[in-house]
Amino acid sequence: MNKQQLLDGLREKMALVYGAVKAEQAYTALVQLVERWESADWQPAGKLTEKNVYLITYADAVTSPGEAPLATLHRFLTQHVGQAITDVHLLPMFPYTSDDGFSVTNYRMINPEYGDWEDIKRFASDYRLMFDFVANHISKSSDWFQGYLNDEERYAHYFIPRDKQFDASHVVRPRTSPLFHEYESRYESKSAWTTFSEDQVDVNFAHIPLLCEMSDILLDYAHRGASSIRLDAIGFLWKKSGTTCMHLPETHAIISVWRDLLDYFKSGTQIITETNVPHKENISYFGDGTNEANQVYQFSLPPLVLYAFTAQQASQLSDWAKGIGRVSDTATYFNFLASHDGIGMRPTEGLLSEDQRQLLVAKVVANGGRVSYKANPDGTQTVYELNINYIDALVNSDERDNEALIIQKALAAHSILCSVVGVPAIYYHSLFGSSNDYAGLEQSGIPRRINREKLDASALAAELETTGRRRMLFDGILRLFRVRQETSAFSPYADQQVVEVHDNRVFAVRRTNGQTGSSVVALANVTNQPVQLETNIHGRELFSSERISGTIALQPYGYAWIEETRGESNN
Repeated sequence: MNKQQLLDGLREKMALVYGAVKAEQAYTALVQLVERWESADWQPAGKLTEKNVYLITYADAVTSPGEAPLATLHRFLTQHVGQAITDVHLLPMFPYTSDDGFSVTNYRMINPEYGDWEDIKRFASDYRLMFDFVANHISKSSDWFQGYLNDEERYAHYFIPRDKQFDASHVVRPRTSPLFHEYESRYESKSAWTTFSEDQVDVNFAHIPLLCEMSDILLDYAHRGASSIRLDAIGFLWKKSGTTCMHLPETHAIISVWRDLLDYFKSGTQIITETNVPHKENISYFGDGTNEANQVYQFSLPPLVLYAFTAQQASQLSDWAKGIGRVSDTATYFNFLASHDGIGMRPTEGLLSEDQRQLLVAKVVANGGRVSYKANPDGTQTVYELNINYIDALVNSDERDNEALIIQKALAAHSILCSVVGVPAIYYHSLFGSSNDYAGLEQSGIPRRINREKLDASALAAELETTGRRRMLFDGILRLFRVRQETSAFSPYADQQVVEVHDNRVFAVRRTNGQTGSSVVALANVTNQPVQLETNIHGRELFSSERISGTIALQPYGYAWIEETRGESNN
């Protein structure tokens, strides 16, 4: 993108966001921002390939006494994981007051408990880094909000007070707490919009200086080493009376502005949108495939994979996957099974029946997990997410005493993660084979803490040297990553096609790289019984190097990646 294209796009999008009256003011402010950043030293981020694998982790996920957690994590990954992981998503690493980092007090400062910007610089020398941009809200203890309460002119319009003329009756949000909270200020109480909690106050993007400040922070992150930037809870960004205040055109336009800025200054930087909503709404953040998100969180994948291994059939997963394909040369899916949050259930709307959803709810409760709910505009509540370690969630009631089968099942699930179109991302507790953290859950009373345990580096390293669950899962998952990284058919931008194997016990997709000609059929048996398929698939199985000529045998929860022989593959 050249500068004139950037400026033309900014002018057009500011008109959409702010209307004709304020558009020129907004455009002029953004042009000044661009001019300020022109003199900085920028290096492109580089294009994603089949080699890219993300690790989702907290900055202090792995700790060692006397060492900054960022330094510990960096050292641990270089020593034990190497380049089987290429990208590290550091969940909010800034000072905060609640929500395990998502109530930020200062966007521009590293939490001193974790380290400093020099630790980030050293980390970025070995791994591509993904920063979390909590753009929708900030802590009530931040200087910004305290300035608002104290009537400081700069912050007078940074937040959204209650307005009797504003119709909020249709607002959609994932919490049952009040939409507005009252806060004591110097002279009188002030109200503010709070989508998520009393401590997380939404910022006001209708105020042009706020948009410019947040855009400056975005560029600062890219300049300080971010190759990817996750836009947390981005769907809630813009507020408009009488609407759901979700996915509004103004929100999409702001994301497009940020995409333009990053494409201009640091090409290849990935904007990754996090919107835990039904699939059709989620993928709207691709825009036209070139102008908004580079990656969209694939929220439907975790519950659909869980359902397949719970119901012991892949029909729903396969039917959904038929509608998932290549997006563009610069856009693809951010695939994951587990994250710092729970397993989102809104993305199953329209994909699973209510009975099927309740099957997952009952199983998670039986396996020691918790269930979180969201408020609906009509006053009812529906299931929002399932809080549980993903590997523990996979276990069926008749499998609890069979550790080998549990490990194989987890690896089969992750074989699907690694084979579908997009880039795989693994949560640190899945990589390290953790289980439910009941102590953290009980001490905090926070359901999501069941899957947020912090690990001691020495103890973890010792466990990875044993023959137990951690070692078996760790080795198996790294093997998946390494085989994937050597197979160009798994490019994030390669085509995907569901393969009809006429057996709903098996999930099967073909990935084809049109540039290299590489084609791989990935199959996973989602049942605890052996399956034999008669197919017209011919080629070499990548894990065993076995030659496949039609007949494919899959052990209980077995999986296979078959690199097809050119000229012999068929649907």
